[in-house]
Amino acid sequence: MAGNDGRHGGVRKTNKKGAQKGSGGQVRRGLKGKGPTPRAEDRTYHAAHKRKVERQRRDQGRHERDQTELVVGRNPVIECLHARVPATALYVAEGAANDDRLTEAVHTAAGRGIPVIEVNRLELDRMTGNGMHQGIGLAIPPFEYANVHDLIANAAAAPGPGMFVILDNITDPRNLGAVIRSVGAFGGNGVVIPERRSASVTAVAWRTSAGTAARVPVARETNLTRTVKEFQQNGYQVVGLDAGGDHTLDTYDGTDNVVIVVGSEGKGISRLVRENCDTIMSIPTEPWVESLNASVAAGVVLSEFARQRRAAN
Repeated sequence: MAGNDGRHGGVRKTNKKGAQKGSGGQVRRGLKGKGPTPRAEDRTYHAAHKRKVERQRRDQGRHERDQTELVVGRNPVIECLHARVPATALYVAEGAANDDRLTEAVHTAAGRGIPVIEVNRLELDRMTGNGMHQGIGLAIPPFEYANVHDLIANAAAAPGPGMFVILDNITDPRNLGAVIRSVGAFGGNGVVIPERRSASVTAVAWRTSAGTAARVPVARETNLTRTVKEFQQNGYQVVGLDAGGDHTLDTYDGTDNVVIVVGSEGKGISRLVRENCDTIMSIPTEPWVESLNASVAAGVVLSEFARQRRAAN
């Protein structure tokens, strides 16, 4: 009778297993190995990785500095053209309001053989990163820096003793441009700047130099201390400008091969560079004047050394 059968009903069998004791596969995965050990610079916690990141950041910054510069604004563009700053193209926005400055810029560029290219205003906005270009932009290629070895060799082949200026901690391109102009005016052979924490030869420096940057070589070096020693090994006296030195400008003989090291008004000359100078020299001024602008100080010394050399001939 149904329901009175003493046999058990059918039992469904399955291959599924319940929870089992074990490591959950961790031991098996652990035995596989982790592959080759990453390089130190690829391990984020390692000091070598931090150095790699810093190096990449520095190189990226140098790459950005060495890109073509676009000078914008009608007055700055005209100033660059009059200073004969090298340029690859003059961009003019379509529909830009015409005036005497725009006409002058276009005619000057055409007279120098610089291509005049008309572009959409939105494109010029994109090229400049803002809309403050006044409808005009002048493309300036990266400055071609010289090599210190070549500067020393060229000075040795030129008549008379050599005279150079090293700028340390100078970050204002107007100071750099003014120093380049003074070096050219007083018969110097070139300017040396560091790669890092320094102004570079941009359009601002070009304008301030009044075009002399085309004729005065500028070298950019990674290590100024090493550069100082190289000048010394080639027979140069290295003179650092700073207060409280061994000499004043009135007592120093600048008729021999000389390198003038100029620091900023605030930071002055770097410690290692100062320690490797042959002489620290100050410029006599009125007691109530604390210090001179870097470019002014360089110009004063260059002028005095040029006078001494003229008197010695």
